[in-house]
Amino acid sequence: MSSCFKLSFVIFFLCLLSSSFSSSASPLNSTDESETLRPQKEIQKLKLIRKQLQMINKPAVKTIQSSDGDTIDCVPSHHQPAFDHPSLHGQRPMDPPEMPKGYDQENESHEDFQLWSLSGESCPEGTIPIRRTTEQDMLRASSVRRFGRKIRRVRRDSSSNGHEHAVGYVSGSQYYGAKASINVWTPRVSSQYEFSLSQIWVIAGSFADDLNTIEAGWQVSPELYGDTNPRFFTYWTSDAYQATGCYNLLCSGFVQTNNRIAIGAAISPVSSYKGGQFDISLLIWKDPKHGHWWLQFGSGTLVGYWPVSLFTHLREHGNMVQFGGEIVNTRPGGSHTSTQMGSGHFAGEGFGKASYFRNLQMVDWDNT
Repeated sequence: MSSCFKLSFVIFFLCLLSSSFSSSASPLNSTDESETLRPQKEIQKLKLIRKQLQMINKPAVKTIQSSDGDTIDCVPSHHQPAFDHPSLHGQRPMDPPEMPKGYDQENESHEDFQLWSLSGESCPEGTIPIRRTTEQDMLRASSVRRFGRKIRRVRRDSSSNGHEHAVGYVSGSQYYGAKASINVWTPRVSSQYEFSLSQIWVIAGSFADDLNTIEAGWQVSPELYGDTNPRFFTYWTSDAYQATGCYNLLCSGFVQTNNRIAIGAAISPVSSYKGGQFDISLLIWKDPKHGHWWLQFGSGTLVGYWPVSLFTHLREHGNMVQFGGEIVNTRPGGSHTSTQMGSGHFAGEGFGKASYFRNLQMVDWDNT
């Protein structure tokens, strides 16, 4: 991107680190009644889970078992969850878009950056790899109905919503895309209902109920994935995380076009303190011809796109771009969580110890 606006500095993260029983007796018949209601509620919950699993998990032409326990389904691209969306029903994936002019591709390409693909297995042409969602995944969720979505408020003890950020950002102009290489770590996450992530945000609208965001990066989320592996993820919302959008392919929306990258799958290798450093390069940009927002991984590997019809403010452009990290702090025991951001070490420790973003770029109105 020769004429795009470049941020020539490297962002280092700050770690976010913190060095009932009723007294009254219940009548016997009330206890019996609650015991009767409990299995009925569980049955209804399981019915809801299985209904959602049918919508998320599409019939596969091939199945691959990953060494980390994931099951990867190879699903025909035109049957993926995206095309359940009313505005996309009956469509097929778009052809590759025009790349930003002067785009500076990196020499290396790391298509095999996920554990499931290291075995040499891949999905056939015309299909996409989808991490299979299990009943256990949904049973872990704090809300089955909101499974796959960010929880807007995780604490009721303060005005804070529990989400804490450390970001660098640009605003005050029109942004048609962003690029960065994001250092990958395995931060400690102290609770099932907390997470830690590093990502790019492309934002439009206000930070109220009309917020539009496109997000991509890596995250550690025990609630969503059942482990503490860093995983490649995407997210979108057009109403400030209320009723629209989700992670990865857990709802209709993002259209995947690549048959070698599984969104939501574990990343390998990862960085180590005073050891090897690894990052993933992501580019998000708006196709000037059709208006869709595309996602590219590494050097020229298109992952897919967010259709422009999903959004309100992002139909035109973004008005802010952020690069950085986010954690959820549930304040376990009334104290700040010990969940880490990035490497869990302060920026002053420098390269190899603190987490970083590098090669930050923006895409301009003329696709440069």
